[in-house]
Amino acid sequence: MPSSAPSAPQTRLTPPGDLAGLLRRDDITACWLRRGEGLVGLGERWRQSFATPEAADAWWAERAAGWQRPAGAGTTALTGVEGAGPVAFVSFPFDPGHTRSRCQLIVPQVVVGRRGQTGWLTSWGDPPTGLGGGHRLAAAESGATSGGPDRDRWPSGWDGRADNSDPASPGAVSLTPGAVDRPRWLAAVAQALDLIKAGQLDKVVLARDEIGRAERTIRPGWLLDRLQAAYPDTWTFAVAGLIGATPELLVSRHRGRIACRVLAGTIQRPSGVDAADLAQALSASAKDLAEHRFAVASVAQALAGLGCRPVVSPEPYVLRLPNVLHLASDLAATAPDTGSVIRLAAAIHPSAAVCGAPTDRAREAIRRLEGLDRGRYAGPVGWVGADGDGDIGLALRTGQLLDDRRTIRLYAGGGIVAGSDPAQEWDETEAKLLPLRQALRG
Repeated sequence: MPSSAPSAPQTRLTPPGDLAGLLRRDDITACWLRRGEGLVGLGERWRQSFATPEAADAWWAERAAGWQRPAGAGTTALTGVEGAGPVAFVSFPFDPGHTRSRCQLIVPQVVVGRRGQTGWLTSWGDPPTGLGGGHRLAAAESGATSGGPDRDRWPSGWDGRADNSDPASPGAVSLTPGAVDRPRWLAAVAQALDLIKAGQLDKVVLARDEIGRAERTIRPGWLLDRLQAAYPDTWTFAVAGLIGATPELLVSRHRGRIACRVLAGTIQRPSGVDAADLAQALSASAKDLAEHRFAVASVAQALAGLGCRPVVSPEPYVLRLPNVLHLASDLAATAPDTGSVIRLAAAIHPSAAVCGAPTDRAREAIRRLEGLDRGRYAGPVGWVGADGDGDIGLALRTGQLLDDRRTIRLYAGGGIVAGSDPAQEWDETEAKLLPLRQALRG
């Protein structure tokens, strides 16, 4: 791209503001939040769809190569801050070769970010209708401020504080079985167990869906607001109508370092039961430990194939969430010189955590047994900066808004290994549907 490519001006926000307050807006188009930090996109500069993640990465890299940092005092104000500057939000199908869905990439008109006590706004030209403050948003400002807070540089209607208003809800939401009801799913699990017993598979992940129908429009921000409040330790995300709160980080790349968080092995968390007792039972479960080992090995092998030497936490730890507990392991490595975080995600996905082992056989079993087009459920989702760094999670605890904006398809799945019980696996998917169900029903 020529050197005359447009810049993405950045404005330092002082104080940084509460990003959750932005979720009440109607113009929210993308989101990646955890524990109050992350990125919220407003409006759209570009929206593109692609057949493969590699094509999306090439499109983004071509444009990012030509984008310039703003000139003046503001050029160094946000240097080294993860997520500052040009950002694209991405979401890819679980199985690009077996779906009607395509890879989605959105560059918002405005991105508001926060890391610790640093807040910023990145904008492209004039903001979309309703954002206000066009000349202010398009101006690159110094990180230094004098006097009071820079509220005139924030999106109109947001003063940096949490918004306690009650936005229009979608009303009553009915939930009905989707393409895969209980009898069909239990039968698929039984068939998967036969394949495992015959030695054709070690593990396979089978998903099912559920349809939610609302009285009125389901606003993405309305749903995101409830998810991030109830599940602050997950990554709350939204890209092109795909909305969820995932506990699993497929891969992040920042400043030459790679990090992954692998989850596999789950126990429900009934109310009134001591979480410590549940954690002890999960840590001692031979079935769950075996499932977890397959998932960790698949990610470690993928990283090794890229020339990395991954360091894995010696023993899995227990991640406690309000609805379930998971066995979790962290992996770290030095980033190879093989492209952006999108390229890394494409090389690692699908891991055994969402597909199975061996990968090719598990993916083929899913195609034959599941009876469901997963679309972008269980696929990579997250953001990438102009430098190729970013965070990519797995789209779990997920719903896909349909075109009428009053219907949403919910997804949940479970890993099937030797020793799995179909009825218990069904109950696990019920627990994994809770975050979206509870958010939809308030």
